[in-house]
Amino acid sequence: MSRGLNKVMIIGNLGRDPEMRYTPSGRPVTTYIIATSRGWKSADGERHTETEWFNIVTWGNLAEICKQYLTKGQQVYIEGRLQTRRWEDKEGRQHNTTEIVATEMMMLGERRETSHPTSEEEGGSEIESPAEEDEFPF
Repeated sequence: MSRGLNKVMIIGNLGRDPEMRYTPSGRPVTTYIIATSRGWKSADGERHTETEWFNIVTWGNLAEICKQYLTKGQQVYIEGRLQTRRWEDKEGRQHNTTEIVATEMMMLGERRETSHPTSEEEGGSEIESPAEEDEFPF
C-alpha cells in the first residue's frame, strides 16, 4: 500500500496580527497570513522580486500561543500541511481556499520585548511554544 505525503515548510513574515476565535465546542483556532518573498535576476540582468501570501490556520494550544506571541511583521517558521476548503455562500456561489494547517511554529529574527515576566523575574522558565524545542529538520 502506498502512502501520500502532505508537508509544507515556510519561513516568512506575518502580514497582520493573528485573529483567534473559538469553535462552538470551545476549541481555539487562530488564523493569520504569512508573506514569503523570492528574488532572481532575469537573463538581461534585471532584478525581480515576487511575494507569495499564505493563509495559516492553527488549532488548540498552538493557536493560543500564536495569538499571544505573534505580531504583524514578525518572521516565523511554519510547518504543517496544505488543506483546501470549499463552501457555498448565501447567494449560492461556490468558493474555495487553500491554507496551511500549521502543526509547528517557531519565532525567528530578533526577540521582541513582551509584557510577560522572564525567568529571572518569576523564578521559573520562560514560556516557549512546543515547536521551539525542536530544531529545523534540515
